[in-house]
Amino acid sequence: MATPNDQSISLNKFISSTGVCSRREADRMIEEARVTLNGEIAQKGNRVMPGDKVLVDGKPLKAKPKAIYLAFNKPVGIVCTTDQREPKNIISYINYPQRLFPIGRLDKPSEGLIFLTNDGDIVNKILRAGNQHEKEYIVTVDRPINKRFVQRMSSGIPILGTVTKKCLVEQVGKATFRIVLVQGLNRQIRRMCEYLDYRVLKLKRVRIMNVDLGELQKGKWRELTAQEIQAINKMVRHSSKTAEPSKPKKASRSSRKKPR
Repeated sequence: MATPNDQSISLNKFISSTGVCSRREADRMIEEARVTLNGEIAQKGNRVMPGDKVLVDGKPLKAKPKAIYLAFNKPVGIVCTTDQREPKNIISYINYPQRLFPIGRLDKPSEGLIFLTNDGDIVNKILRAGNQHEKEYIVTVDRPINKRFVQRMSSGIPILGTVTKKCLVEQVGKATFRIVLVQGLNRQIRRMCEYLDYRVLKLKRVRIMNVDLGELQKGKWRELTAQEIQAINKMVRHSSKTAEPSKPKKASRSSRKKPR
């Protein structure tokens, strides 16, 4: 265990700090025995001291490149993965000259704002559900919505064995609403709508934290401004990078039943 004066850092943090991948991906590399520490196969939980030699796939890690932060307007059909076996992966689509990875994801049938970066630390901070980082979406469903729909969506919906956190929902059209989430459950908005017998026709993310999609054209990207990056770093300054994400409360038996 590290002591207060210990100069060591965790192996996954050491790897992600070079910009080669996120900390989660570093853990996967370690589990796959692709990492060695001073000539020995590394294990999760290993720590790196100054002077230690870390190799990934038999090659030494390079110095961390300049931090890159992109805002990308993802089109429908692009998959938020770094897996090159996926022909429509987001990395190949953008074709940026340096290695990047997306922060979080948008489903294949969804569109809108997503960040990409080579900064592994900020990836983990932003992804932590307990950090209350807002994401805003504009959603169109297959039939008209009403005040009851808005009230139910904003109050919490039982999905995936939990109840979603209360959130801001505002009707902006006959069958269109704006929703602001601080969670990232799997297909959360789609599942919430399905619970109320609505089907999502269009889902577009228009804001992450302090960054708006604005006039960024579909399929295009831009670099975040210095002011945007400064604000993001301020928001995540006290965010946990290692603690478990906060868990939504479990659905009660009564709340698991659909409203008639």
